[in-house]
Amino acid sequence: MSQNAVKRLYLMQVGSMPEYQIPIVCYLVQTGDGQNILIDTGLPEIIPEEEAEFENGKDVIEQLASIGLRPDDIDTVISTHYDGDHAGRHAAFTKAQYVVQRVHHVDAASNPRYAAIRSQWDQPMERIRLVDGDTELLPGLELIETSGHVPGHQSVLVRLPKTGAILLTVDAVPFGEGFTRDGQDDGSNPDAEAIRASTIKLLDRVEREGIGLVIFGHDTEQWAGLKKLPEYYE
Repeated sequence: MSQNAVKRLYLMQVGSMPEYQIPIVCYLVQTGDGQNILIDTGLPEIIPEEEAEFENGKDVIEQLASIGLRPDDIDTVISTHYDGDHAGRHAAFTKAQYVVQRVHHVDAASNPRYAAIRSQWDQPMERIRLVDGDTELLPGLELIETSGHVPGHQSVLVRLPKTGAILLTVDAVPFGEGFTRDGQDDGSNPDAEAIRASTIKLLDRVEREGIGLVIFGHDTEQWAGLKKLPEYYE
């Protein structure tokens, strides 16, 4: 096994959407050679008025501190997309390189959807790595382009030495009930076709590679039964 291969995956709940009891989550990947790779950063410290439905919990910085990590210990932040519940603490990780799909970063520059937390994700370009489509970041860690929820959304596939492959769908498939080939389109969502295409792309990967665990982005019922930091998958 290569030295920089993935060794552990931690799951963290950093907040919630209380009305629906929906978890807001981040992930931490650690490699054999000591890299710390954060996937998303959760909610901003001060939640903008237009996103008042969210509530902070034990934030990502506190969660990391509980296993002895400071923000400066994070080498890479994989940014699945710049929504406020996923990119709200990006600016805390000043030593990290950010990895985001090019199409998403370009769209965000003029898209009001991401304006409230622009100070978090709009970092100097020398610290942002733009990727185009599916990308293997390092052995056992792959980004999967899954546009639909937003242009240039990315899901993450983690291959662990003992557990095997774990797919983090993030917001491409936020709830397990949506992970199906026969999604219904009632015509109300203009992005339905792209969402469906990304869902099928992920289903194909799961079937083709026999992926044993698929973790959905905001699935309360599933989340209750998963290992959370300080426990981890290895």
